Amino acid sequence: MTSDHILTDLTRGIFTVTINRPDKMNSITPDMHRALDAAFDCFAADDAAQVCIVTGAGERAFCAGSDLSLFDPNAPYPKSGYAGLIERFDLAKPVIAAVNGVALGGGFEIALACDLIVASPRAVFGLPEPKVGLIAIGGGVHRIVRQAGLKRAMLPLLTGRNISAQECFEMGLISEIAEGDVLAAAKELAMQIIANAPLAVRLSKALAMWGLDQPTLQDAIVQQSSHPLFGPWREARDTAEGPKAFAEKRKPDWQGR
Repeated sequence: MTSDHILTDLTRGIFTVTINRPDKMNSITPDMHRALDAAFDCFAADDAAQVCIVTGAGERAFCAGSDLSLFDPNAPYPKSGYAGLIERFDLAKPVIAAVNGVALGGGFEIALACDLIVASPRAVFGLPEPKVGLIAIGGGVHRIVRQAGLKRAMLPLLTGRNISAQECFEMGLISEIAEGDVLAAAKELAMQIIANAPLAVRLSKALAMWGLDQPTLQDAIVQQSSHPLFGPWREARDTAEGPKAFAEKRKPDWQGR
């Protein structure tokens, strides 16, 4: 599925997905949902793509959510949910949101579904769905509560009010505020991740997410070796390569296996 409104690029291991509808605040149409789903499928399947960055075209918006002029509450989303990302729970590789402006409704939900959020100081976030009789069921209701805590999350969730990048940072919802070029900052962060062993990065993400679903901290620690990615990581060539390279005072040769 291709679309002029969803652009992709793979450079130096970074797979960039750009929501390209700046004249409409990068709001999402039904066709764009399918194109985003296809883009994330490509990222997941391509071994050369190690980190994904999601951003919006132009300087005004990351994504203003669904285009309400084309909104149909009964229209199905792709198999991986809103924007092809919200219900993509099996994606092992890291995803970074580079938020350059407005991230409202579904746009905020896309960002919340990413592993890291790098934002401009002028970025604005919000879940205004109740103001138009809707609910942030694209993950917003559940992710913001888990990521910020119940009482703090209820303020933007129930009022529908916008929150600044600084307030989001203080709530623990975003990873970093970038004073300069947000996309460049996200790419720098991606390169820091790519410098590490790919399997170790993916298992770290997987265990962090898996551990949140365990009943206790003890369960998460004691049972982590039962995770399906744990055994392959332990036996991987890269797992032996890292300590060996450190001992030999050289840069490790990661091969992702």
